Amino acid sequence: MEVGYGGQATFQPQQTQGYVLCCLCGTNILPNPSNMCVNCIRSQVDITEGIQKQCTILWCKECGRYLQPPKHWVTAELESKELLTFCIKKIKGLNKVKLVDAGFIWTEPHSKRIKVKLTIQAEVFNGAILQQTFVVDYIVENNMCPDCNRQNANPNSWIACVQLRQHVYHKRTFLFLEQLILKHDAAAQCVKVRDIHEGIDFFYANRSHAQKFIDFLQSVVPIRFRADKQLVSHDTHNNTYNYKFTFSVEIVPLCKDDLVFLPPKMAASAGNLGPFVLVSRITNQISLVDPANLRTHTMDSPVYYRHECLALASQRSLVPFIVLDIEPVRAGKSGTQTPGGQGAGAYGQGGGGGGGTGRYQLAEAQIARVSDFGKNDTVFYVRTHLGNILHPGDTVLGYDLTTAQLTGIDYDAHVSAGGRVPDIILVRKSYDEKRRRRAARGGGGGAARPWKLKTLDMEVEEAPTAQRGRNEAALEADRERFMQELEEDADMRARINIYKDPAALAQAQQAAARVAQQAAPAGLMEDEDEDDDGEDLPQIPLEELLDDLEGLGLGDGEEGAEEQESGVGGGAGDMDMD
Repeated sequence: MEVGYGGQATFQPQQTQGYVLCCLCGTNILPNPSNMCVNCIRSQVDITEGIQKQCTILWCKECGRYLQPPKHWVTAELESKELLTFCIKKIKGLNKVKLVDAGFIWTEPHSKRIKVKLTIQAEVFNGAILQQTFVVDYIVENNMCPDCNRQNANPNSWIACVQLRQHVYHKRTFLFLEQLILKHDAAAQCVKVRDIHEGIDFFYANRSHAQKFIDFLQSVVPIRFRADKQLVSHDTHNNTYNYKFTFSVEIVPLCKDDLVFLPPKMAASAGNLGPFVLVSRITNQISLVDPANLRTHTMDSPVYYRHECLALASQRSLVPFIVLDIEPVRAGKSGTQTPGGQGAGAYGQGGGGGGGTGRYQLAEAQIARVSDFGKNDTVFYVRTHLGNILHPGDTVLGYDLTTAQLTGIDYDAHVSAGGRVPDIILVRKSYDEKRRRRAARGGGGGAARPWKLKTLDMEVEEAPTAQRGRNEAALEADRERFMQELEEDADMRARINIYKDPAALAQAQQAAARVAQQAAPAGLMEDEDEDDDGEDLPQIPLEELLDDLEGLGLGDGEEGAEEQESGVGGGAGDMDMD
């Protein structure tokens, strides 16, 4: 009751919600198009009618995948989103209603039953919306997928084989390539890996997997390959053929630090480079450097095989020299100008004739053979690209062309025409003496490295050819040299995964503690002098090492417990193909 103008009262009626009686049970309900309560609607209408309440799904016990008809097998864990999506798609008639919610109901893992609770909505009786919940049972039946069936019938069955080869005397290329494969998981689809003489064989159950692996190889190393196929069976009724495919892949026979004599056509196409050049780096391209003037050139595998050239000398022919004196070559000094018109600063990575800021620097060095010490006074004056890292008293490895027996068609023609041949070509600095000195003190050696590398699970060929060509001592030497290359080259180890070795770290700490306790005060100065000699001995910093989650039991599965700790590797980028 409200009072208006003039003292007159206005009556305001109070609105109330109207109720009606259910037409079936007489219960007071709010008005709705059907004039029935919810219980009566449910008793009269079932919106789940026509929806499948029980389904059968096929599951492969070997690989844990489910069959998605007609022939696709999907991987899904129990009570995962992928499995829930797969189960909902199996229900027939669900497209006629609106799905509101879905979830798993817990069942025993060994019961071979999966239950899914679904909540749906549908329109009934003149626009009335009814929501209902029901459960769908799935019966899991074991059915082996074709891949597992083929593997159980013949574990060594394969469709495609990639035969990877490099015709050199060592296998350090494959050690580095193995680490690349592990980092990028390039051999995930591989059925079997076999280590044979001069290479590795990769077997695949599908041709496309082998082609994908070859694409990976082309992105990390310069290769050429050819494909062949062999007819296995032929069905004349439906005109189907079964083939086995073989891909023969050959890596270029050049390795880092090899001495190469460029053929005249290749040298002319490279701007009159060389002709005596060193292989500075091998990735998916071959990088060459002229140590006399720091000029560089890169080529890919098609260009190389168009003018194929072999290495005149490899690391097996390196000779140790002692640096007596070294002086950087100034940029304006006569003689730094190259035949192609570019100075020493033309080196692509910095390092001009007098800059010293790049990776290399041109310098003139006075050296002598280590073997000549105490016998003669033979001294050589050479020009080298290692001016940034060499100092008087250092040991450097190089090719002694005065005593080497070099052969090659282009090289012989060059010598016959009176071409100039340098006496010495320096390649890299040597740390062997410092490593031996540290190992003699008990502070170094291969066993003390605080890091490790993972390896592929490979089978070793037991054929007579493998027994003829395999030399375990040479393999161990290749592994040791490969690990030393990782310590010396930061760019190389940046391309692969290197893991911490907790056992080696603990042993190193215990050994350091024992040495500190047993050291006599009088001998401290001698120890400090010995440590100064090995200050520049290259090592891998601990901050560059990764934690091995599989070895700590944090990875998936139990593969980490079986991990091998040998120094075999493979990597993408700076392939040390020595």
